[in-house]
Amino acid sequence: MAKLGQEFYNRDTVEVARSLLGKELVRVWHGEDLVCRITETEAYVGRMDKACHAYGYRRTGRTETLFAPPGTAYIYLIYGMYCCLNFVTEPEGEPCAVLIRGAAPVQGGERMARGRFGCSPGEMTAYQKKHFLNGPGKLCMALHLTREQNGLDLTGSELYVRDSGCVPHQIYAGRRIGIDYAEEAAEFPWRFWI
Repeated sequence: MAKLGQEFYNRDTVEVARSLLGKELVRVWHGEDLVCRITETEAYVGRMDKACHAYGYRRTGRTETLFAPPGTAYIYLIYGMYCCLNFVTEPEGEPCAVLIRGAAPVQGGERMARGRFGCSPGEMTAYQKKHFLNGPGKLCMALHLTREQNGLDLTGSELYVRDSGCVPHQIYAGRRIGIDYAEEAAEFPWRFWI
């Protein structure tokens, strides 16, 4: 399976968000591949999107990674406790990224379940199985991703995306979640899921 190169991310952010669906996210953790299929994404475009952390090219310590080269991991903390994984897109200096909102486990489920719930997959309740990786904070917990991985090169060997050849039959689009403060940008149909 081919690892996605920088050219994949160096494109229109909304297009990248759609194109990531069905691809496999790989996190190498303690020598083991934790693999999940991306099922939900959201696009953020800093130059005109009031929901983006770097709206209007605002640079802070938190947003600096958004200005990095395409194919860089942007991981930030929300609510003081949950990490969210994003992929920087478009040319360097354009603060754009795709938030990875949800995924489905493919390989390494034991380690992911331990990271998420502290138990094995066989010990998970029906509720836990249903809500295993269906949120950005949940995904980061399962993949053992923290702010320490902020700025990782997604074409490297610790965290990357590969094309498994899975082509979604149907892609849905709608409003992004949790950004009601973003005025007109709250209505952009930039959330995609399968």
